[in-house]
Amino acid sequence: MIPQAFIQDLLARVDIVDVVGRDVQLKKAGQNLLGLCPFHGEKSPSFTVSPSKQFYHCFGCGAHGSAIGFLMEHRGLNYVEAIRELAQQVGMQVPESSDRGRDGGKLSALSELLKRAAEFYRGELKESRVAIDYLKGRGLTGQTAVRFSLGFSPDAWQPLRAAVEDYDDPGLVEAGLVISDEGKRYDRFRGRIMFPIRSVRGQVIGFGARIIGAGEPKYLNSPETPLFHKGQELYGLFEARDAIRQSGRAIVCEGYLDVIQLAQAGFGETVAALGTAITSTHVSTLLRTTDQVIFAFDGDAAGRKAARRALEATLAVIADTKRASFLLLPEGEDPDSIVKTEGAAAFEIELARALPLSRFFIESLAAGRSLASPEDRAAMVSDARALILSMPPGALRLQLLRELAEASRTPLDDLETLYGLRRGRPARPSALTHRTPHAEVEDLKRRILQQLLAHPPLAREFNRAVSDAHVDGGEPVDREIAEVWRTATSPELATGAVMTHGALLEALQSSPFIDDYRTLAAQEMELDTDVETARQVLDEAFHKLQLRRLEAERSERLAEYQREPSEDRLEAYRVADRCYTEARARTGEPATR
Repeated sequence: MIPQAFIQDLLARVDIVDVVGRDVQLKKAGQNLLGLCPFHGEKSPSFTVSPSKQFYHCFGCGAHGSAIGFLMEHRGLNYVEAIRELAQQVGMQVPESSDRGRDGGKLSALSELLKRAAEFYRGELKESRVAIDYLKGRGLTGQTAVRFSLGFSPDAWQPLRAAVEDYDDPGLVEAGLVISDEGKRYDRFRGRIMFPIRSVRGQVIGFGARIIGAGEPKYLNSPETPLFHKGQELYGLFEARDAIRQSGRAIVCEGYLDVIQLAQAGFGETVAALGTAITSTHVSTLLRTTDQVIFAFDGDAAGRKAARRALEATLAVIADTKRASFLLLPEGEDPDSIVKTEGAAAFEIELARALPLSRFFIESLAAGRSLASPEDRAAMVSDARALILSMPPGALRLQLLRELAEASRTPLDDLETLYGLRRGRPARPSALTHRTPHAEVEDLKRRILQQLLAHPPLAREFNRAVSDAHVDGGEPVDREIAEVWRTATSPELATGAVMTHGALLEALQSSPFIDDYRTLAAQEMELDTDVETARQVLDEAFHKLQLRRLEAERSERLAEYQREPSEDRLEAYRVADRCYTEARARTGEPATR
């Protein structure tokens, strides 16, 4: 793998304005540059490039990234190819360019192993009467099986030995085909129908596998590998590309067989996530291909949960010109069962009743609540906050705010103030009033995270504050702050140059929180906070968090004294009260009693 230190050094020497400017005509717009987005058609420029942050973001389609990400998205290069091209532009030598076993050569070798396995499984399907009967019993034709390259893995320990030259090749384990356990090696997939997962270029990158008959797990997927990342790939996208373009829409369902059955019934534009929730990366990929995405999930609890996750992922990346809708099928039904028992026309009718994003947004927030109750309306507004703030600024976000204002009986201006979206008012911790203590603390932490992401050099200035309050924190946002701080201050990534916003996000690409970081990056591109303001926001937020901790400590000491009065407990309360009062005086905040 290419060392992160080299990537950081490379990004410090490359200017994203030069990289993007070769393909996009940019004009100065304040501190940033503006142009027409190369990733979607637009007449008014919404594509912004920040020289100070070394980051681009489109407020129309949500595309964003560093110079590396731009080359990958715009020119279709893979990660290593993009790094090599940038390195060549600035006269740098990629450290492992001579070691093909760790980058392109290694990936090619893994790809070849997966290709051989897919061919082997296809051959085995032709010889297995049990597997053929199972697929026929599910209503699939031979033509459909060929289209999706379906296969079968024999129910034995090492059937792949017949498909490869060296069964002891470590690449078989790294490709997810073989398991090595205490010196024993055996096939990962045994006695299962095999569903090859292909990249958009048609390359086999992994497998889904379904057991025939009883047994657990029913479905088994390839593990994460250098070629296969569940949160980025969609099953059936390679096969669906032409149908998506022709139909003008993409249908997203939950399972492999749903995709295949719908394609056989004439809905070739169908795809599915790979054993994981829909991510913003999935949605972005689809919205670059089409203007309309329909999520069609089962009507059970799992389906409703999947739909809510899809809503969250979609809000973070959807543009004003795009459309998303949500269909929850009747209880006990799935796309597979509907097309088999009632036909394609019945499923088309179901699709027609899919709820537009705006309506599903409100209905999902209102579920289980009585909107006649002020408390339930307040909870609804609270739950909606993160969803609204995750959205790119634009007309759709404004319309959802209006819908939310009406449903919650809250004036639009009050909502915008509560969410920190009012123009002309800085979205800073000092503006957070009339919030529950927990909600205020969460807001303060999110503001800290956002400013550390936007201005990585400030992480060193606030070393003590972060290490004291967040390194051992139990909340997800604490773990995010600690991760960003560690990455921004890592000696291994130090290049002598100031780390930029884009370079920091590049270093965090493998983080499980990367989607959240990207959402905050998009918000910060709109706010465009300068470093002095960011320093002030951080200083104020850290002081307020300390005040909240001291306030909680004071309340706890008082409660202990009231439960069981004693001189020691009274003195402990007095000490806690004094510390709180002194901290309150530093922040200028009125006391709470």
